[in-house]
Amino acid sequence: MASNDGKSGGGVQRPLSPHLGVYKPQITSTLSILHRMTGVALSVGTLVLVYWLFAITSGPEAFAQMQSCFSSWIGRLLLFGWSFALFYHLCNGIRHLFWDAGKGYELETASKSGIAVVVVSIALTLGVWFCAYTGVGVL
Repeated sequence: MASNDGKSGGGVQRPLSPHLGVYKPQITSTLSILHRMTGVALSVGTLVLVYWLFAITSGPEAFAQMQSCFSSWIGRLLLFGWSFALFYHLCNGIRHLFWDAGKGYELETASKSGIAVVVVSIALTLGVWFCAYTGVGVL
């Protein structure tokens, strides 16, 4: 037990808040953490996008170097991750808009909508990458 009374000496001993390790993971809390992580990933991805745009304006050598980074296996893995982050953040943002309207708070609905967000995000990510590699839908 630790003192939470704001005094350096004695006083009433109060318990600290339970640590995250005490709680059983739930889909809603897991998806909330994932939403925050994808937001950070999108911020980093935006910086990479700005760097790529600067490479375009800097000339063919800088652009070729950036393209070689993107075409490596790690570059493609990062692009794949960023595209998933974009779709997940978008879908979960739409879910939050429904919550802001007061809909979908029931436990069963929240769990089902969370699973739907993950499934739709994976489907959109795979669909975009499939179209990119096969040329389907490209004008």
